[in-house]
Amino acid sequence: MPHDFMLGLAGVPAAKSAVSDVDGQRGILEYRGIRVEELCGRSSFLETAWLLLFGRLPSQSELERFVRDVTLHRRIKYRIVELLKCLPEQGHPMDALQAGVAALGMYYPGRNVADADNNYWSAVRLIAKLPTIVAAYARLRRGDDALPPRDDLSFAENFLYMLTERVPDKALSRTLDVCLILHAEHTMNASTFAGIVTASTLADPYTVVASSIGALKGPLHGGANEEVVQMLREIGSPAQVTPYVQGALAAKRKIMGLGHRVYKVKDPRATVLQGLCEQVFRECGPSPLYAVAVEVERVSAELLAGKPIYPNVDFYSGIVYDKMGIEADCFTPIFAMARVAGWLAHWFEQLRENKLYRPDQIYEGEHNRPYVPLSQR
Repeated sequence: MPHDFMLGLAGVPAAKSAVSDVDGQRGILEYRGIRVEELCGRSSFLETAWLLLFGRLPSQSELERFVRDVTLHRRIKYRIVELLKCLPEQGHPMDALQAGVAALGMYYPGRNVADADNNYWSAVRLIAKLPTIVAAYARLRRGDDALPPRDDLSFAENFLYMLTERVPDKALSRTLDVCLILHAEHTMNASTFAGIVTASTLADPYTVVASSIGALKGPLHGGANEEVVQMLREIGSPAQVTPYVQGALAAKRKIMGLGHRVYKVKDPRATVLQGLCEQVFRECGPSPLYAVAVEVERVSAELLAGKPIYPNVDFYSGIVYDKMGIEADCFTPIFAMARVAGWLAHWFEQLRENKLYRPDQIYEGEHNRPYVPLSQR
């Protein structure tokens, strides 16, 4: 019997949601109805996280409590630090983060997902502790001690401090905070879908987030920002961009950071990030990678004229992180630090009207095959 289906579920609705919306034709991204550009200009990451989780902007007292709760739960158990020490130094930080998050669930069992108080504190712990895990592994693999968080520093300041042992310049910490807002949520992407499929089994939230981290790691999702920086370094200079892009197009090789499943115009997050790049470079000195990136965008637009292939969020984010002195393989864990707010918002939503995800498949194999004894094969 013939079936109609879409590979990758492209364009197939998998859930109803009020968390975020994308208009790919006009390049609009909204969190709970608020344009992401407005949040970047006026909000903070933790305020945006509250908005995503609870569907509205918090009152001053609600925000103060949430910030205080997150701040007081940044620390991780010493045995989780010991676990991170046992992981190979050459391992990918996303694998360390996934292992660390799974381990968190053993120390803070959140299995009673029908309890709102349990779910609130699980969300607080996950938002608070992911940066501590990322920074701890980044230092431990270099042979340095993990640094405990500082309660006197903001969310972004504290992460950069735990990573570098230096209190960052206000401009850099604000830039990172905006990057976290931009990466916090993006409708039904692969990692969110992975998370809500896991959530539909009524698994605990640490397992849900660990599932999402696994999906985010792939180069066709969050891992692309790491590969963009590698590509820009490989190109080397603006003068080498045209032959590189021409060669990539001739070989039908993907140009990392260009194109998006949803956007048919330039990703609005890429526009904000490009502005952040220019601001950071004015204050902290230029980056040779940025000049190469701008030329890649220009040459690609020229050679792909008429095709809706534009920079996405990954194209410029890695350049900002590189300027902050962050190692390339830590870019995707930073993405996860932000996106956990969106994953948890969808988890909250899934629990309100849960139904187990169990899609069908189209079987293309044989039927009625006989079993052949081993001696006759």
